[in-house]
Amino acid sequence: ERKNIMQKESISSQEFQLPIQTQDPLLYAQPYDISAHGFYFRSLEEFTDKSSGLLNHYGDLVEEFEIQFIDGDDLDCELFKALSIHQGTIGDYFKTTEYLSDDQKIRIILATRECGYSFDYSSDDPDGYDIDIYELDSLRDLAEQFIEDGLFGEIPENIRYYLDLDAIARDLAMDYSEATIAGKNYIFRCA
Repeated sequence: ERKNIMQKESISSQEFQLPIQTQDPLLYAQPYDISAHGFYFRSLEEFTDKSSGLLNHYGDLVEEFEIQFIDGDDLDCELFKALSIHQGTIGDYFKTTEYLSDDQKIRIILATRECGYSFDYSSDDPDGYDIDIYELDSLRDLAEQFIEDGLFGEIPENIRYYLDLDAIARDLAMDYSEATIAGKNYIFRCA
């Protein structure tokens, strides 16, 4: 009975099946033309191949697509959103997800989403953003780390217990912010 239902549809079931997950992000090209059907893809080459001959129900070539993130690494999804990926930047996006380290991706996400920087694929260095980033749960943890690192000078061990870490954390909040990226909390400061 299921076969009969699938055979009655004018659109093949293959168009609606999700490809098996691999490491590459799975994206979907949704045509702006409502009389055309979109497609899934995992590379610029696959997008180009599938989009170059895509016709709508009237036989016209489909040229414009909204690009949607469907499946993949949480960090790649956050990067996709932070960079506002569109049809003109998907090639650069695939290069970025392939060649950059997770730390560089996090730096780009914070720089563009939280600090107001832009990112140019051809000329910007992800490590060139002046941002201090700490993977910590809270500003209180940052205060503790700064004390351990000696940023407040040499504090004897017996006096450390009397420090008001919450007050230090409130002071740090004047310069530092928190953001969650791919399920991890980051404390950061934009310069």
